[in-house]
Order: sequence, then structure tokens, then C-alpha cells
Amino acid sequence: MSDFWLFMALTAAMGLSIFLSLPVVYSRRAQGRWATALNAVAIGILVFLLADVFSDVSPILYPNGYVANLTYSIAFGVAFVVAFLGLYVVDNLPQIRSTSPRSTTGDPSARPDTGPRTTALIIALGIGLQNLTEGLVFGVNWTAGALGILAVVFIGFFLQNVTEGFPIASPFLGTSASRRVSMMVGLFLVGGLPTLLGGAIGYYWSNNLFLVIFDALAIGAIAYVILPMLRVAFRPLETRELSIRRNQLVYLGVMIGFALGFAVNAV
Repeated sequence: MSDFWLFMALTAAMGLSIFLSLPVVYSRRAQGRWATALNAVAIGILVFLLADVFSDVSPILYPNGYVANLTYSIAFGVAFVVAFLGLYVVDNLPQIRSTSPRSTTGDPSARPDTGPRTTALIIALGIGLQNLTEGLVFGVNWTAGALGILAVVFIGFFLQNVTEGFPIASPFLGTSASRRVSMMVGLFLVGGLPTLLGGAIGYYWSNNLFLVIFDALAIGAIAYVILPMLRVAFRPLETRELSIRRNQLVYLGVMIGFALGFAVNAV
């Protein structure tokens, strides 16, 4: 039992390292061009996470390197669609309600936009699913006694989770929307706590089908949450010149974010 609590303490440190990014989120510099840059870096990190999660599940989907396992491939496809469409419904619920037959206004121009809170929650859910799979991997390797792999997994996931606070906070950066500490803490918990759940499950039980399903859920969620972030990142500005400069900053930030995710994962 003491072994389990040591494992859970390390898993908690790994998952809750996401809070180390909180001071940067509340920094005075996280406004204006810095906000645009941090948003772009967050997108780059999420793009890397997509590739990283798929690299974990691809050996199970393609055990021979090129021939897909039919059962796992179907499970992967279904889970991906469930996560993607599930977040689409959450993200577009106000629009769906406004166009329903019971709605009093059917004018598309009157549909409310998704607010920063909803977008941040969607991103936190996507990252939470990804962190749940990280916990599973950590738990499986712990019970297998692979100490060398455990050290690499712990350090890699710990550092990677530090960067995951930026995508969650990105919808608020550069806006006048309220960023209450209690709300941000709640969003960070949504993103970080699933690591503990995944760790506990992986400690006691896990199999390939389980890993495939949760990896696919994470990929579907991350793929979806990138879209509203891109929509915000490339929103037209007052002049064409400002838009061009902002776009250049976004391109550079995405590249830096991806490189940061890759470098942290390679430690």
C-alpha cells in the first residue's frame, strides 16, 4: 500500500505541475503582442501533443509497421469521432439552441459567440483526456517495474504538463474577460487531475484496447480545441498591415510552441 501512495504522490506532482505556468498567465506582460505570442505558442504545443499522443498509440494500431489492427482501428475511429463531436456540441450549444424550433430568434447573425470560459473549458477537457493517458502510461510502467523508463516518463510528462497551462489560459489573454484565480484554478484542475485517475487505473489494470480508446479521445479533443484557438488567432484586425504583422507573429509562435513541446519531451 505504501508503494501505491508513493506512486500517487509522484503522479500528482506530474499532473499538477500544470500550475507552475500560473504566474506567467497572470503576468502583466501577458497582454497585447505578448498575448498573441503566448496564444500561438499554446497552439504549437497542442499540435505537438497531437503528434506525441499518436506516436504512443501507433505501435498498437500498426503492430507490423504497416498493417492496421482492425479491432483497434475501429475503436480508435469511433472514440475520435465521439470526442470531436462531443466537444463540437458543447462549443456550439448556444448556436444550436438559438436555431432550434423553440428558439425565439432564428437569425444566424444573432447567435452568441463562444465565450473565453467555454473555450478554455473545452481546451482543459482536451488536455485532461491527454493527461489521463499519460497517467495510464505511468501506471503501467510502474507496475512493470521499468525504473529507467519510469524516470524518463516522469521527467518528460512533468515538464510537458508545465507548458499545458498556456493553452488553457490562452482564450483570456489579450481580452478584458475576467480571470478570477478560483476559475483558473478550476480549469487547471480539469486539465491536471485526470493524470491521477489515469495513474490509478494504470496501476491496477490496463490493456491495449483501453489505451487505444483513451488516446483516440485525447487526439479527437485536442484536434477540436485547436480550431477555436486558430479562429481567435487569425481574427481580422483594424488594418491589413496589423493583420499581416499579427499573422507573422502567430506563425513564429506556433513554430516555437511545437519546438518547445518537442524539446521538453526529448529531455
